[in-house]
Amino acid sequence: MMNEGCAAARRLYHEFGLRGPQDFSVEELINARNIFYSEKPLAHADGRIVPRGSRVMIILNSDIPYAGRRRFTQAHELGHFELRHYLKGTPEDTALTLDYYQHGNQEYEANQFATELLMPGDLFREFVKDKPFSPDLLRTAADYFQTSITSVTFRYLEQGPHPLYLFYSRNGNLLYFKQSPGYWLKVKDLTRLSVPTDSVAMEYYRDGTIYSREESAQEIVKSTWFETQGWDDRHLFYEFAIVTKAYDTVLSVVWSP
Repeated sequence: MMNEGCAAARRLYHEFGLRGPQDFSVEELINARNIFYSEKPLAHADGRIVPRGSRVMIILNSDIPYAGRRRFTQAHELGHFELRHYLKGTPEDTALTLDYYQHGNQEYEANQFATELLMPGDLFREFVKDKPFSPDLLRTAADYFQTSITSVTFRYLEQGPHPLYLFYSRNGNLLYFKQSPGYWLKVKDLTRLSVPTDSVAMEYYRDGTIYSREESAQEIVKSTWFETQGWDDRHLFYEFAIVTKAYDTVLSVVWSP
């Protein structure tokens, strides 16, 4: 069953006769909805949507350094408008909210709207089809769809052909993990605990290590993140750590070749 956010994005495509994300800027869609739009520094928030009389205003944090993240945040806030979330309060979206794909709430729906708007499922699947998975594939997709590498990674998790696990941590502690549909490995009992000592994420938290683009796919073993039966604890996996230094977070992308 299609979620509300995805359905709202597809309605927007149909309404404006859009064929793909290269056909528009999100700011143009915001203006087409007669929404006030401004950019200014926001403390601890990437974006905000607030009522202004009979209209609403979308405010983007002008300090967001990355164009892809700015575009995704714009789309996320537009999603709050299309889904009428602002009628139930004032959503204020921290950077952590945009990374945390929770189910069953307004943030999940706004993220799914932004995801479908910027990376329509059929176009995304065609883009990654027959391409071997790698950090560079995620970077290339982020450039093509003009969005953040974090949002592309979650999209690949849902739509890509190569199975992945994602581990999201902050300040050295694992907050949650997600996996590709139908891909089941027994994850160690780590939620709300420190990330594994032999993980790439812990290298960052311990001494600030961030690998270069050429070295970003680091070899690890299965037992780093997963329970094993002993005989397969040295099975080869890779970990790509997507670091957001400003918020001390790491999204670890883990896969087996």
